[in-house]
Amino acid sequence: MVKVAIIQESPCVLDKQKTIAKAVEIIAQLAKQGAQLIVFPEAYIPGYPAWIWRLRPGGDWGTCEALHKRLLSNAVDLSSDDIAPLLQAAKDNNITLVCGINERDGEHSRATLFNTVITINHQGQLVNHHRKLMPTNPERMVWGLGDAHGLNVIDTQVGRIGQLICWENYMPLARYALYAQGIEIYIAPTYDSGDDWLASMKHIAREGKCWLLNCGVALQRQDLPSDLPELENLYPADEDWINPGDSAVISPQGEVVAGPMNKCKGHLLVDIDVELSSTSKRALDITGHYARPDVFTLTVDRTRLAPINFIDKSD
Repeated sequence: MVKVAIIQESPCVLDKQKTIAKAVEIIAQLAKQGAQLIVFPEAYIPGYPAWIWRLRPGGDWGTCEALHKRLLSNAVDLSSDDIAPLLQAAKDNNITLVCGINERDGEHSRATLFNTVITINHQGQLVNHHRKLMPTNPERMVWGLGDAHGLNVIDTQVGRIGQLICWENYMPLARYALYAQGIEIYIAPTYDSGDDWLASMKHIAREGKCWLLNCGVALQRQDLPSDLPELENLYPADEDWINPGDSAVISPQGEVVAGPMNKCKGHLLVDIDVELSSTSKRALDITGHYARPDVFTLTVDRTRLAPINFIDKSD
């Protein structure tokens, strides 16, 4: 049995350092309760840019710029030591950590942001770094397109784990790429919620015959900084819940065994039998005995996207 923890807590919105410090505290608390795998929501550091669903791309240009400036300055640069506290926390507490971040490209343009999920093993090593393949609708005003270099299933002390972010889970070929790597614990950090979303999560668990950890974003108006640009217009004072969370743990049979956590904060701490991801495939293994490789093939290009080559011919 493996004890998994899904965290449904708000970040310190638009404050990278405070959010990381909060995550470190949560990790220590849950590790003391026996957690071996701890999962944080989509874009947890320094928070999902929920305002994109309320701003007009052209009419609210000034507000967009002001908010983006703060998000950019608080995004995580993986080429720096930004996540050092998370690496140390995973090592000190002997846990595997999955966390959503707003990632700032520190290698090339230094200005593009990505919706990213990172995986840190129990030895405090960054072992996977997946950028969301396709930002959804207005998310494209904030994040660039990811690639498949992080579309991996990683062998960890808790089992073989992989992730897709929010609506990536609606991409059948992306899901199949994880199934084909023998995923046992499928992790879905997401901003989406509600009955329709949970129905999809249950389908994916049944389809892949894997455990599914749906980690939702819980956000209330009170979580927003008081100096957020256009706060009163974007989120009136009488508004409470901006996003309800709906985190849940779903078995390889598609049964909800914990959650959903709706309009509340906290965590789910659940023991799961990882071996069920194998034994449940007796009747249906869509990349094994139920596959037809003579009819279908899937090719995944793991080439990491790079900027346009710049050649200086001034000499």
